[in-house]
Amino acid sequence: MFETVREDLRATLDEIRAAGLHKPERVIGTPQNAAVAVTAGGAPGEVLNFCANNYLGLADHPEVVAAAKDALDRWGYGMASVRFICGTQEVHKELEARLSSFLGQEDTILYSSCFDANGGVFETLLGAEDAVISDALNHASIIDGIRLSKARRFRYANRDMAELEARLKEATEGGARRKLIVTDGVFSMDGYVAPLAEICDLAERYDAMVMVDDSHAVGFVGPGGRGTPELHGVMDRVDIITGTLGKALGGASGGYVAARAEIVELLRQRSRPYLFSNSLAPVIAAASLKVLDLLESAGDLREHLAANTELFRTKMTEAGFEILPGDHAIAPVMVGDAAKAARMAELLLERGVYVIGFSYPVVPMGAARIRVQLSAAHSTADVERAVAAFADARAALEAEEA
Repeated sequence: MFETVREDLRATLDEIRAAGLHKPERVIGTPQNAAVAVTAGGAPGEVLNFCANNYLGLADHPEVVAAAKDALDRWGYGMASVRFICGTQEVHKELEARLSSFLGQEDTILYSSCFDANGGVFETLLGAEDAVISDALNHASIIDGIRLSKARRFRYANRDMAELEARLKEATEGGARRKLIVTDGVFSMDGYVAPLAEICDLAERYDAMVMVDDSHAVGFVGPGGRGTPELHGVMDRVDIITGTLGKALGGASGGYVAARAEIVELLRQRSRPYLFSNSLAPVIAAASLKVLDLLESAGDLREHLAANTELFRTKMTEAGFEILPGDHAIAPVMVGDAAKAARMAELLLERGVYVIGFSYPVVPMGAARIRVQLSAAHSTADVERAVAAFADARAALEAEEA
């Protein structure tokens, strides 16, 4: 039986490759940083890394690494249990309290990933008599989480407040008991920032709750790095914040839900990814506490990241590349054709710049791009070298197509 299945799977994989949609995994032989050594895939040894979520350059910060080493001695390697059995240490409770204070929420609950956090919210809070209104470009984890719930589902076009209001009216007129608006704080494929002030205004007008996945913002967006609610001055108006420890906050793994106290308590009692998954490794919890310490004096890192972002976006635009508008460290270089984006990424790797081409189903068909992500770990020279490599790779691609 499996031989038939194997043939079908091989045919599907062949179709993926033929369409230029295959996603190879390149192997890195060094710690995550602004420059890494790629050990396979046509890379010339050490290359500049412009595709990590390491926005503040903390993934290999010596103080974070030292905190992790100390935590191994004090707390051990793993918990071998879920939280409500014997998987809760003091370090977990301390991290939850610190995140709550940092994000301006009443309580926080840790998950093994933000994907699990988003997967555990909707089914727990919403039933068939409720409604969830979701931005069309929300992360896959939000989409999958909504699918697990029995709530009525409404979708509005990306950042379209008129359509959001129409969906809120529809949910209200349909007699929804609870209404939850959910949006990414920053949309990961575009770098667009959600208009949270307007969203909160509509939520108050229609008696709805607001949930924000702020994975691509916490740590470096907002005056104190507290994310898009701080940026828009609505920290006290957002009911639920989900996020990750795996991007700007050290880049390891783990996620969280920071929210009103009653929401978090119900999640502790009924959220399936929380109840049935091992506790976050104590070494990650302890290192994340050190990251939060560093964020208190990370203004210079955030300023350098902003300067790198502005420099890259300006220089690339001057060089004739199409970059989606904005000022976020996610700077998508639009290509259009999937195979062309993949080939350009290969040419860039050969020139010492590590980036990835994104295509369907990660982005819409015909909207392939190279998503460049700036980091505070990059120097000005690194950014300028990347721009030059893009121009050279474009010329090489045009020559191949001629």
